[in-house]
Amino acid sequence: GVRRLCWADVPAAGAVAEGARALALPVPQSGEYVTELNLAGKAWVAAWAERLQAGALLLIDYGYPRAEYYPPSRSGGTLLCYYRHHAHGDPFLWPGLNDITAFVDFTAVAEAGFEAGLDVQGYTTQAQFLFNCGVLECLERRGARESADYIRAARAVQRLTAPQEMGELFKVIALSRAIDGPLLGFVRGDRTHAL
Repeated sequence: GVRRLCWADVPAAGAVAEGARALALPVPQSGEYVTELNLAGKAWVAAWAERLQAGALLLIDYGYPRAEYYPPSRSGGTLLCYYRHHAHGDPFLWPGLNDITAFVDFTAVAEAGFEAGLDVQGYTTQAQFLFNCGVLECLERRGARESADYIRAARAVQRLTAPQEMGELFKVIALSRAIDGPLLGFVRGDRTHAL
């Protein structure tokens, strides 16, 4: 007699359908295509833009530019749940105990920033951003390479920059107002063209 919550199996309607149409993506020829749309993202960026008189809004998260976010091969979307460090795909399993996450459409972030009067100062991987900002130079200042402190710091840098870890999956985008010149984090490896 217990009703279990489950995903709706009806086509998108209302604001969700409107948001999907606005993406102007090709519809898969066969099968089901499930994905996430961040309908509140545009308003979130606009709210920050209202507060930003001069400076940069730096966003770091895992995600893709639109062309990589919505390919036919990713027909199950990017939503993931974590319970006690174990990944699963059912957000209604263990309600209130899951961490629920989805990837970011960085093209949508850039568009929202532009519509709110902000400039895109750069877009790159977390690894490239950290290298540009001097993470390796900071690591060298930790002391002798044999010291426990250096080894701990080197492991942290490895996790943050390795392609198979967080280095390529996490991206960094900077939206700005009243800033001239490139930001240090984007001087090499800028991928703004991919947005």
